[in-house]
Amino acid sequence: MSVALVTGATGLVGSHIVERLLDAGWRVRALIRGSAVRQAAANEWDGAAWLRQLGVELAPGDILDLPTFIDAARGCEVIFHTAAAVTPTTSRVHPYDAYRIPNVSGTRNAIAAAERSGARLLQLSSVAVYGPESRYAHGATTLSEENAPTDPIPERAYYSRSKRESEELVMRAHAEGRIWAAAVRPDVIYGARDRQFVPRIARLLRLRVVPLIGRGSSTLAIVHAASVADGAVRAATTELAGGRAYNLANDFDVTVRDFFLLAARGLESAIQFVPVPVGLARVGFALVKRVLTIATGGRMSVVSTASIDFLTKDNPFDSERARRELGWNPRVRPEVGVVEAFRWWKEHRA
Repeated sequence: MSVALVTGATGLVGSHIVERLLDAGWRVRALIRGSAVRQAAANEWDGAAWLRQLGVELAPGDILDLPTFIDAARGCEVIFHTAAAVTPTTSRVHPYDAYRIPNVSGTRNAIAAAERSGARLLQLSSVAVYGPESRYAHGATTLSEENAPTDPIPERAYYSRSKRESEELVMRAHAEGRIWAAAVRPDVIYGARDRQFVPRIARLLRLRVVPLIGRGSSTLAIVHAASVADGAVRAATTELAGGRAYNLANDFDVTVRDFFLLAARGLESAIQFVPVPVGLARVGFALVKRVLTIATGGRMSVVSTASIDFLTKDNPFDSERARRELGWNPRVRPEVGVVEAFRWWKEHRA
C-alpha cells in the first residue's frame, strides 16, 4: 500500500487530498501541530478528530520544525505540501514575513524532507505566481499556458510573492536532481471545509441585499477543492509531470450571478441583487472595496483593477495541460459543489 504525507490536512485542499487518497487505497499520514489537537474543541470544526475517524495517522510536528517534518516523511512515497498562510493576522513580524516564514521556509523544509526520505513532492502553488496585471490585460485566452511570462509582483502583494518564491524553490530542487517534484496552480478555491472564500461570501449574502457589479455574467476564476485534489494526486503519480506546473483553474464555468444564487440556495437564504455599473465601480472603487475584498480574499486588493476584473471579466486561466497530460476530468459541478460548500459552512460555523 502506498503511503503519503499531507501537510495542511485539516485545510481546504489538504482535506480533499486526504479523501482522494483514501478512496484510491492509499495509507495517509498527516503532519499536524499539537496545538491543533489541543485547541480543537474551541474551533468551528474539529479537523484532527475528523482525520482520526477516517483512519489517518496523525504525525505531531510542524512544517517549520524540520526534524519532525523529516520524521513524518519517513516511508512515504509522496509528500503533498498544502500547508500555507493565506490570510495571516499576526502583527508581531513584518507583513511579508507573516507569509514568507510559513510559505517559503515551510516549503524549504518540505524539500529537505522529500530529499531525505526519497519521496516525491507535490507543491500546492497558485495562479498568483503569474502576477496581478497581465492575467486580464492580455485578454481572456492568452494567459492560458503555464509557461506564459510572469509580471513583476508589487512589493505589497505578499501572498503572490511568497507563492512564487516557494514554487521557484521546488522547481530548482527538481532541476538540480535533488528531488522529484511537480506543482499545481489553482485559482480561488471553494468547497466544504473552506475557511477563506466561502465564509466571506456567506457573510456578504447574509445581508440579503447583494451588490452585483455589471450584469454578473462573467465566469469566475474559481475551482472546486475536490478538482484540485484530483489534479494534485494525478500530478504526483504521473512521471511526465516531474518538473512541471499545472493550472487547475477552471473545472466548470459559473457566472458571478449564478454563483451567488447557488450559494444562497446552500444557505437557504433569499437574496436581492442591486446592480452596480462597472464604470461606477471603477470610478468609485473605494465604495465597493469591501465587497471586492470579500470576494477575492484580499489577495487582489493591492491592485484595484484586478479586483474589479475578478468580478467582471471571464476567468483567464486554462487547464488544458492538466487535461491533456494528467487526464484531469473534474466531476463536481457548481450546481452541486457550490450548494454543498455553503450548506457545510452554515452547519459548521461557530
